[in-house]
Amino acid sequence: MYYVYFLLLSNNDIYKGSTEDIERRIAEHEKGKVRSTRHYRPLKFIGMEAYLLKSDALRREKFL
Repeated sequence: MYYVYFLLLSNNDIYKGSTEDIERRIAEHEKGKVRSTRHYRPLKFIGMEAYLLKSDALRREKFL
């Protein structure tokens, strides 16, 4: 399963990303290991969408 997820950053922007392991990826964001979100913590998990195909998840992320 592949996921597109949404995070609310401390500057009120919404970050969109995709991953195969949603729990690991959210933990990386929260620990500051992701360069693009490390300066915008604390983060709030807004939601996610699940896809069977990686190509569908990447297409959706790009669309958003």
